[in-house]
Amino acid sequence: MAAFLFFKLCDIIKTMENNFIEKIENKNKFAWLKKPFVLYFVVILLIISFGAGILIGKKQGKLTVVTEPETVIQNGEEFGKVNDKNTNLPEYFKKDVNFSLFWEVWNTIQNEYIDKPVGETKLLYGATSGLVSALKDPYSVFLTPEPAKEFQDDLKGKFEGIGAEIGIRDSVLTIISPLSESPAEKAGLKPKDRVVEINKENTQGISLNDAVLKIRGEKGTPVVLKIYRESDNQFHEITIIRDEIKIVSVKWEIKENNIGYIKITNFNHDTDARFKQAVNEIILQNPKGVILDLRNNPGGYLDRSVTIASYWLEIGKTVVQEESATGDKKQYLANGQAQLKNYPTVVLVNQGSASASEIVAGALQDYKIATIIGMKTFGKGSVQTLRNFSDGSAIKLTIARWLTPNNRQIDSVGIEPDEIIDLTEEDFKNEKDPQLEKAIEILGESEKLKN
Repeated sequence: MAAFLFFKLCDIIKTMENNFIEKIENKNKFAWLKKPFVLYFVVILLIISFGAGILIGKKQGKLTVVTEPETVIQNGEEFGKVNDKNTNLPEYFKKDVNFSLFWEVWNTIQNEYIDKPVGETKLLYGATSGLVSALKDPYSVFLTPEPAKEFQDDLKGKFEGIGAEIGIRDSVLTIISPLSESPAEKAGLKPKDRVVEINKENTQGISLNDAVLKIRGEKGTPVVLKIYRESDNQFHEITIIRDEIKIVSVKWEIKENNIGYIKITNFNHDTDARFKQAVNEIILQNPKGVILDLRNNPGGYLDRSVTIASYWLEIGKTVVQEESATGDKKQYLANGQAQLKNYPTVVLVNQGSASASEIVAGALQDYKIATIIGMKTFGKGSVQTLRNFSDGSAIKLTIARWLTPNNRQIDSVGIEPDEIIDLTEEDFKNEKDPQLEKAIEILGESEKLKN
């Protein structure tokens, strides 16, 4: 094409040259123009002018010239040919990605599907969900506007449902933890229960987002979960009546032997203020020690976990590290006054302790500030960012993984307690708590050693 334009230009110039010479043949005062070098100079000027016009047009976005079918031009910038090994070429323009296939499928659905027409927004959301699900990451999900709003409401501490944190473990929908005093807890759901059916629908291959939508519902309505419980090797069908879930994330009291006890159920909007109040009240009692209960705490905001750890860690100490796909590490540092650093501390964890809970437990364990008691934590140590879009939809995308200050990986590994103590079904039924009892015993002994 470029050669054709060049030769066509030459033909035009040659014609103009002949016509021009004929017109000046009879005018002696223009005889100097008949000299060959002058004619060549004029031709060169015309070529330069033509080329400059093309470049200016491309620069201004008024003219895009594609000389070969495979040349890629985006936003006025030429990246090179698709089949060239060009480092400036975006990934999505590589030869093995054929975007025409997407539109062929789109048009086929719109033209031939039996229940056409299909809403374009429905197709767009479906295609976008498929794009994210192709990552095979249970924590990366595309949220249409309604689920996006619900997700953000969760973090604000108020929603309607059963009150349980769920996740995907070994490709199976799993209860991470029921929230304290929630319908899920009252109905008997336990951490690590495998959900095999929701209202008689098999959950095999279900996405986390779809599972949440099916379990959620209006206050007063029932949802039936069929679960498999490894501890008794049996299936259980549990009916749960949905209710309004209001999360009060921090509770505290003074236990026997003047030991301060603080339970954090979630790292949410109210956690900072409530935890600060609890600490101030407990310090006034001059406690022998402090128990931080993170059992069945599924996590929440990262900055809340950093703030809570800062009650034990001095300013500047690393609370957690964020490792990106490139291996770069970003450190999150303690930012408080370490009011509890001189109080003997025990942290309680179990299989339902995840994410932000594991960050706090891992940091206090690495610095040997606290003794960790209970069962190995869930192992949810990946980092998600929430990106909101103009139509109200959002994407929750895994962008990194957490490491403890000593570079221990949390994701899929969890935090191993310093002392493993289980809380069995029999203990629960008899209202016994051997984990809490052990924590009180340890702090009592530490006080004796001090004296």
